Amino acid sequence: MAVIKRFIAGVICPRCAEMDRIRAWEQNGIRYRECVSCDFFEQLAIEDEALGELTTRVNQVRDEQKQQDVQPVRILDLGKTHKP
Repeated sequence: MAVIKRFIAGVICPRCAEMDRIRAWEQNGIRYRECVSCDFFEQLAIEDEALGELTTRVNQVRDEQKQQDVQPVRILDLGKTHKP
């Protein structure tokens, strides 16, 4: 039976930092991940459910998003405020 390897959208390779280059598959109770751009390879036991969902740019919260305050923006009309 052929193993289907699927690309994981939004995942960044921990070794080469390329996005959308990681593919994953399961075989004999083990999860595998590899990068098609570098030699990164990882295997994880499936019963280890503490890992949860893989971190992607979609589901992670960036530090600047945590600290960002909402500030109003004032739009200027350059035709009225600009002096030649």
